[in-house]
Amino acid sequence: MARRHESARGSMPLTELLISKESKAMASFGVRDLDTMMRFAPRRYVVPAPLRSLHEVNEGEAVSAVVSVVSVRDRAMRSRRGFILEVTVSDGIEDMPLTFFLTKPHQVQWHRGRLPVGALIIVHGTVGFDDYRDSLQITHPDYETIEDTDEGRAWAQRPRPIYPLRQNISQATMRSATEKGLEFADSLTRPVPDEVIARRGLPPLAEASRLVHIPLTVEDTRRGMAHLRYEEAFILQAIFAQRRAQDERTPAPVLSAEGPLQPLLDERLPFTLTQGQREIGTKIQERIGKGHPTSVLLQGDVGSGKTVVALRAMLRAVDSGHQAALLAPTEVLAEQHHRTLITLLGDLARAGQLDGHAAATRVRLLTGSQRTAGRRETLLDVTSGQAGIVVGTHALLAEKVEFASLGLVVIDEQHRFGVDHRRRLRAKGAAGKSPHVIVMTATPIPRTAALATVGDLDVLTLSESPGQRAGVTSFVVHEKLPKWERRMWQRAAEEIAAGRQVFVVCARIDEDEADAPAPLILDENGKEGPPMLEPARGVTQTAERLAERSELAGARLGILHGRLSVEEKQEVMGQMVRGEIDVLVSTTVIEVGVDVPNASVMIILDAERFGVSQLHQLRGRVGRGEHAGIAFFDTSGEPGQQHSTHLHAIAETTDGFELAELDLRRRGAGDLVGEEQSGLQRTLKHLDVIRDARAIEQAREDAFAVVAADPELTTHPALAGAVADRLRDADPDVERS
Repeated sequence: MARRHESARGSMPLTELLISKESKAMASFGVRDLDTMMRFAPRRYVVPAPLRSLHEVNEGEAVSAVVSVVSVRDRAMRSRRGFILEVTVSDGIEDMPLTFFLTKPHQVQWHRGRLPVGALIIVHGTVGFDDYRDSLQITHPDYETIEDTDEGRAWAQRPRPIYPLRQNISQATMRSATEKGLEFADSLTRPVPDEVIARRGLPPLAEASRLVHIPLTVEDTRRGMAHLRYEEAFILQAIFAQRRAQDERTPAPVLSAEGPLQPLLDERLPFTLTQGQREIGTKIQERIGKGHPTSVLLQGDVGSGKTVVALRAMLRAVDSGHQAALLAPTEVLAEQHHRTLITLLGDLARAGQLDGHAAATRVRLLTGSQRTAGRRETLLDVTSGQAGIVVGTHALLAEKVEFASLGLVVIDEQHRFGVDHRRRLRAKGAAGKSPHVIVMTATPIPRTAALATVGDLDVLTLSESPGQRAGVTSFVVHEKLPKWERRMWQRAAEEIAAGRQVFVVCARIDEDEADAPAPLILDENGKEGPPMLEPARGVTQTAERLAERSELAGARLGILHGRLSVEEKQEVMGQMVRGEIDVLVSTTVIEVGVDVPNASVMIILDAERFGVSQLHQLRGRVGRGEHAGIAFFDTSGEPGQQHSTHLHAIAETTDGFELAELDLRRRGAGDLVGEEQSGLQRTLKHLDVIRDARAIEQAREDAFAVVAADPELTTHPALAGAVADRLRDADPDVERS
């Protein structure tokens, strides 16, 4: 059969294949064509209970049995409207009634038509007890007619696919739609070359589709899904391979100067660089010294010293006659980065000033809330090249921001920026050259997850801490145990009395608003089942309550959240840095990068509502100076229950990489680089980055080989189409960083 070279977008529309009810059901999930429907996998499968004889079963047991219909009779119910249909069946040894309670006459007739006397059927249901007859019965079982052969019985015992549903959509509708689609499975677009599929021992796509949607055994489902997972990994890796190939063909500024600024910074640093910082710095220097753009993910745990590594690279850009930009996700963080760089550089950041070093440059801050005069001055320095380093928020991306010669872009907390943001910065390079890009994250990504989500980036990891920080110890506090909670606030008061400061973090701003749902916890089988939680506390009300607590009498309280104006946020953070606030009640706006060395206590209320990376980031805000930090994970969850156990695991683990693995195992493809605990769930449809590590690595090897031989995929149009579709729909986490 001729192979079709078209993307899923050109696949058969479901409106031409299905009845209206079925196509509308699929469309409610965004599934509108045959290719997409065949890849719309069941959420799970229900495997029927093993076949048993009726005389062996007991009340409450799930049972599957092959039986013959002996008699059928119905009668009107006495106490309410409707009918009782009783179907007596026999397995040749024992008889048992199947009982249906029905509301409409046509329902009775429908079942009668499917259950004629003598019919051989397989029944799946739970055995109950009929008090009226003092005998066992099965109420509302599933059933279907079967052939009295080994094949017929095997078919009757097949796993049943369970698809996601929306309101007024039934499993029968979803199954009917996919089964109709299977008739055309041979015409599906096959983005992975047939020879690759064969070499990896995977079933062809048409067969895989049948195994996924109408399997005969559980092993069938595994084989079918293996193809879909590999295909997804292959398309992603093809995207990454093309990007790397494109980088190889794109010119970039060569940032190879040996000084003077970077050596002068090293002399001025108030601490000694770690071996890891030096080694990673050397690797970055090698990459940015080449004439094509570097794309690096610099990952390191909280406090590992990424900012200094990035600053040394930015100075190398300035030394080479170019500019560097540092992009931060919030104004609070941008302002803090600006202060940090100014402090570290000292006179090296004061070009044009009397006390500036002869080789100094200017470090400018650009945010959306800057006053007009200061903004105009900054833009002039950026355009003229006087500002060697520019720190900013999304304001840096505006079209009117023109760099004299942008050579390096550093993006902090890359998951908070979409692909358009990053592309716009790349487009700001001078003379058709693309700047080098360093992406920083304090949320470590395990290796296979990095391959699957940021596979076009070279991952460099800072695994050791500079060591000048006292560190932080974490505890779980249960509100159900009042003594623990009182001791938590007493401990905070003791730190305040010693001259230190406290953060209190809440899950929302105001309790008068609708409560945000707590994140789900999945068990080892992927089942959902979080216990009910108390409503989350808000910043406003928490600050009021703390003002009344005897333990905190006399403490100076402040609040910080996203609804405050930029000026108000700046003033509050300034007060905190100056030590004018003892207790800052805040939302997670202080999660990333906020540096108050005098803060020693972090209290996170309703901690069960925060993700693993958030909790780790938040506790990283204390213990940053000479004083040891204490983090309290305060929870309304029951001691010993699921949320409590999970929080204890985080409290006992300080290594960010271990926590990332913990989060992966807890959530499957859960939150790795996203603050909303859903980054990978949006990004990956079938892949699980732990379970499918081998498939991801194999797909990477195969896809890179295909792209190396055919960078534009001109001989692989089906793959090219799948890549285009994937990019069109892509989540930011998979896009060019």
